[in-house]
Amino acid sequence: MRNLSVRELRRAIERKSFERREIADSQIPEGSAVPLDTFRDPMLLDMLGLHDSFREGELEEAIVRALEPVLLEVGQGWAFIERQKRISFDGDDYHLDLLFFSRPLRRLIAVELKIGKFKPSYEGQMNFYLKWLNRFERQADENPPIGLILCTEASREQIELLEMHKDGIVVAEYWTALPPKAELEAKIRKIYREARERIARRQIMPAVDESSDQ
Repeated sequence: MRNLSVRELRRAIERKSFERREIADSQIPEGSAVPLDTFRDPMLLDMLGLHDSFREGELEEAIVRALEPVLLEVGQGWAFIERQKRISFDGDDYHLDLLFFSRPLRRLIAVELKIGKFKPSYEGQMNFYLKWLNRFERQADENPPIGLILCTEASREQIELLEMHKDGIVVAEYWTALPPKAELEAKIRKIYREARERIARRQIMPAVDESSDQ
């Protein structure tokens, strides 16, 4: 929330930016390859003007068209690098949906867009992209790249189980329609409460494990 104008601060409060940052951080335990305060979850993409039914390609096109407000939502100091980044390896071509660069973090950020619920198979795909970017695109003065998988629905318990943060991967939901203010506050409050409970459980579990060894 630093270096925000009064108008930007009011907008951040209305859109529950702090709470959504905390929800994203709850999925990044200590020692993670992903820095804290990097992402928000869920991510509000209501500025895209998309309705109930759309394809991944349409979502990608809408993000590129509305790049300025999208960059304000995803994080300060982000720069857009490329859409459908071609990744060639061992005679095969793959395509990363969106590639960004974060100036504050000094690292590339790979973004994959998915329609529907998160699937564990997405982890392997993103892991491959990050390893390729680290070997062939990362500059000498940059930190290792990290990845963001955006889905319309994600089980945060499942994400915690997979421990993708160790490989620099974060999963977040995105909403293309902003609910009425009261509904938004209620939804974020519920998700935020569940996030705090997950953090509390993580803090308790090591103590339980240590006492069981005695």
